[in-house]
Amino acid sequence: MLTVRLSLTVSKYHNIIHIILLTGLFRQAAVPPEYRNNFHHLYFDIAWFGVLSGSAVNFLNVYATRLGATGFQIGLIGAMSAVVSLLLAIPSGRWLQNRSTGKAMFWTSVFYRAGFFLFIFLPLLLNESQQIIAIIVITFIMAIPLTPLGVGFNALFAEAVPNDHRAHVAGIRNVMFALMFMLTSVISGTILDRVPFPIGYQIVFAIGAFGAAMSSYHLYFIQPLKTDSPARPSQPAPDSVSQAFSPRNISSILRMDIWKTHFKNVLLTFFAFHFAQYLAVPIFPIYNVRVLQLTDNHLGIGTACFYLTVLIGSTQLRRIAHRVGNKNLTGWSVALMAVYPFLLSISTQVWHFYGLSLIGGLTFAMTSGAYANYMLEHIPADDRPSHLAWYNVILNAAILIGSLVGPMLGDTLGLSQALLVIAVLRFLSGLSILKWG
Repeated sequence: MLTVRLSLTVSKYHNIIHIILLTGLFRQAAVPPEYRNNFHHLYFDIAWFGVLSGSAVNFLNVYATRLGATGFQIGLIGAMSAVVSLLLAIPSGRWLQNRSTGKAMFWTSVFYRAGFFLFIFLPLLLNESQQIIAIIVITFIMAIPLTPLGVGFNALFAEAVPNDHRAHVAGIRNVMFALMFMLTSVISGTILDRVPFPIGYQIVFAIGAFGAAMSSYHLYFIQPLKTDSPARPSQPAPDSVSQAFSPRNISSILRMDIWKTHFKNVLLTFFAFHFAQYLAVPIFPIYNVRVLQLTDNHLGIGTACFYLTVLIGSTQLRRIAHRVGNKNLTGWSVALMAVYPFLLSISTQVWHFYGLSLIGGLTFAMTSGAYANYMLEHIPADDRPSHLAWYNVILNAAILIGSLVGPMLGDTLGLSQALLVIAVLRFLSGLSILKWG
């Protein structure tokens, strides 16, 4: 009976995705046959990732908060994985340089997402304080395969999708993610309100783990296109130990030459953006649960409202990106992301939370759809892994610093005042992309 229900659930999600792809939300020129397989599996991959994100990822920090985690401990959930990524990002870029991007992304996704199955069993094995430590440790271990996955996926996307189609595919992927996130977050919130703690969270974590497995399944079938995969230059191995550890060779290994190119400005402005973005991550769940006193069902509905406008905004992504360019769209969208923490800081009612979620989703749709394409425009086609490895370094440095500084900011200024400071920093980071990016 369980197998039959599982089969029907999988079929249901696949039918929803096919219906979306057949609707008139997106108009696209005829897609050449050699691209269709990649496009469809990219859509299914992100749809199932939306299931994972709307369940396990969405409620993990909330679960830790309800276990009694402090702001510092919630910050550590993001910071510990960022430490691993900082150490492994550059080696991961070199490791990916001479490997099949598609196979590497599949296997790293499998090892990373296997960790979500462990969350299901935590309440059975550990008490509440031990579970908080276990969550931090598990996310730390999961970061090891997540690092090459984060470095390589944008490269795989660039190799699997021709430049003329990237905005369109990114827009549809945003829609897939938004729909599945909305559906799953509402279902998860309802489960958490109706099923006793912590069994409800175990069910939600199981939903997320299944979504993770299905996402990796579709990732397996995404293949780089020969027409958009320039030969990667081989890296000659050092012919002696002394040469391997010479300052010149270390600089070559770390690809410090990238910091002498115009891509340096992209990296620095993106550091400012992600720092301002992740400052708020440890503060949001504490503010929502302890100040606004939102229930899990409220959080699920609010998240669904957020991704409803992500869905609406994504349908316009291609048109807006072609009109104003990816750089301008990224800069202004990042600046407008300041609206979310600003409105949250003055919110007192649940309907305030729903309203600001609708507004925040629009800016997030533009940012998430444009910034990767903007970055790829500034990366040589034959050197993507090394450039993306440095992006991964600055991203995780921003996550690490933001995750640790955010709780300190909240303790020093108070949660509402900290959110106002974060709003200002987000606005300034958007302007920095427009001016120096």
